[in-house]
Amino acid sequence: MDNYRALYEAGFVESVTFVVLLAVVPLLLAVLIAPLLAVLADRAGRVARLATRGVLALPLAGHAPAAVYLGWRLHRVDGGAQSRGAVIMMVAVTSFGLVVAVAATAYLAALRNRSSGRSPLPALLTVGGLLALGVIAVALQSYTVGALTPVQGRGAPLVGVFQSSFGQLRFGVGAAGSVLLLAVLGVLGLVAVGLLLATRARIEVEGRWPTAPTGGDPLATGLVVVALVVFVAVVGWALAPWLRHGFEGVPEARGGVSLATVLANTWLPTLIGATVSVGLAAVAGFGIGALRPLGRWSELLLLPFAPWLFVGTGPLAIEGFFRARELGQVNTFLGLIPPGWVSIPALVAFTLLFRGQQARGQHSGGTVVRTLVLPALPMLVLIGLLTWLIQAQQLLWPSIVSGDPENFTAPLAAQFRANRFGPRADGAGLGSVLPVLILLLFLVAFVVLQTRYLDRLAFRVGRDDAVAPVGPTGVPTPRGPVAGGPAQAGLAVPGASRRDQHRDIQES
Repeated sequence: MDNYRALYEAGFVESVTFVVLLAVVPLLLAVLIAPLLAVLADRAGRVARLATRGVLALPLAGHAPAAVYLGWRLHRVDGGAQSRGAVIMMVAVTSFGLVVAVAATAYLAALRNRSSGRSPLPALLTVGGLLALGVIAVALQSYTVGALTPVQGRGAPLVGVFQSSFGQLRFGVGAAGSVLLLAVLGVLGLVAVGLLLATRARIEVEGRWPTAPTGGDPLATGLVVVALVVFVAVVGWALAPWLRHGFEGVPEARGGVSLATVLANTWLPTLIGATVSVGLAAVAGFGIGALRPLGRWSELLLLPFAPWLFVGTGPLAIEGFFRARELGQVNTFLGLIPPGWVSIPALVAFTLLFRGQQARGQHSGGTVVRTLVLPALPMLVLIGLLTWLIQAQQLLWPSIVSGDPENFTAPLAAQFRANRFGPRADGAGLGSVLPVLILLLFLVAFVVLQTRYLDRLAFRVGRDDAVAPVGPTGVPTPRGPVAGGPAQAGLAVPGASRRDQHRDIQES
């Protein structure tokens, strides 16, 4: 109890209040602005929707929080500790693109319910609830903004945990803060998985959209164009302090560390971690969603993993440090591999995907490879790339296990230079945090995945016995009046005109 008392006296409650305030604007973006953009893009037609998806890939590929916050610190804010209002405003602006991109992508998947004659509202509400829980969970685990932008008063809880544990060597106080964060995050994870189970959520891969461009609402098209211009302008303004140094390398740190060493430390260990954690999650998701060991109750197997759904590296950092020290991995290449064998968010996503595809396979009679394996491969690439990028850009874990500049990652090297030289740091090596070539590779990959794969995903809730059978081209075919009739086998319905069948396919 002494540790919890010391934690309270250190201002833990005030820290939690601060991160809740940090989450207000991103929360509004996720539940108000993003669904509005998704609805407009959906009603504007195929061309506008694909253009929107292409633009949404920009902030996903440009996820480099350390570089962005350091850029703002060096070029857009005064030296010294910032007021809480200034930090909240900075977080609101810099998180705008990423929050809207992720949320709008999820809402567009929910809007695919219109193609099957379902109301998209239940799916939209489910997505909104999941996004709200996710935003709160991410805010509670904020570390980078507090570590790189000093704030007046108490900062984020994880910053206090880090300072208590590794700055003051009060590991008991730090562990107490981690336990409280884990408790809150565990509840949020249970609520999120409970929502998915209660709504019978699933993900399905629909057939390709018609090759001929389809028209949309002209008013919606105009509004989408305006919205995308504003979106790009805000994202560009937020990223400008970093992008102006995008072609710079990392200056030599203490000991003359080369750029190649820093980039290897940044991208290779995280590639290993992402490959293992996402690969195992895909296998586990197949076991639950496709093999269904408990039949209709198989998704209940997600409950043991639910408390860890939103848990990142931060709350487990102390335990991870002691394990790395016992294994002799501090200041080593292996130590830079992020802890964790299985990505729980990826496990949940793959379970929902395999559940949806398993139900579609029962109706279409497709093979396991065609119905389950092939549709999951792009998802594997997508989640793998996202996990790799996020882990490569994190600052907390390298700060714990890397005290030697030879083991610095690019975000850590940039922080070191900014702290050492202050305003004289110039670019602080921001160009090495996410090099332009790597940024372009991620951008191309995300644009292709957005327009060629994510545009075919449908997030659905409710009973899945109304899934439309899939024809040879993957396009849902209209059902016949008699269950098990020729229409359910993917054949044309006698008596239905060619125009009616063409209209049904166009609406999908």
